[in-house]
Amino acid sequence: MTVTPLAFDGSGIDGGLYTAVTRAAREAPWLLNDTASAWSALGLAAFAALMTAAWWRARRADAPVMARALAVPLIVALAYGVSLALKELVREDRPCRSLPGRFALEACPAPGDWSFPSDHAVVAFAAAAALWVVDRVLAAGAVPAAVVMAASRVWVGVHYPHDVAAGALVGVALAAPLTVSAARGAPWVARARRGPLRALLLSSA
Repeated sequence: MTVTPLAFDGSGIDGGLYTAVTRAAREAPWLLNDTASAWSALGLAAFAALMTAAWWRARRADAPVMARALAVPLIVALAYGVSLALKELVREDRPCRSLPGRFALEACPAPGDWSFPSDHAVVAFAAAAALWVVDRVLAAGAVPAAVVMAASRVWVGVHYPHDVAAGALVGVALAAPLTVSAARGAPWVARARRGPLRALLLSSA
């Protein structure tokens, strides 16, 4: 016999707001909905590209900046791991299960694929916060992209607003101080820039 794990129903927190957002999505132009769905599904690749750009640009910066740039992917991965742990701890059902019949652009995730917090929001905001510490030019694009990512997860119907708000908070709270602390790796970067890894860590220009 299969035992269904106990789940938390988050619809009492902001289910009304979720319903209002998804109702707006149902009435929205198809182009807006297709764009939101594509960004929701594929937008995290943009943050990977921004992290790569941060490393590339840090080749012309001092060792502490490069140390922070190299740490960004690791910090984002850590934030994602924390998000997964929180999901297993809270076990909040997806809104498409707690509020059946509501409009959603994406198919309802499988049972046990918990809703709180939003992994996408955690990753996006962790990347944006880390990039804010490393490179404000890149962060100017990353921050609004993270906001749109979080909003898109509600728009397509797979998360409550509180899921993405919590995800944003977790991402920023973890990534900002850890990225600042990553400057402690500057001595390693300085040594590595004099060795075989020089081309990866220091621009010849």
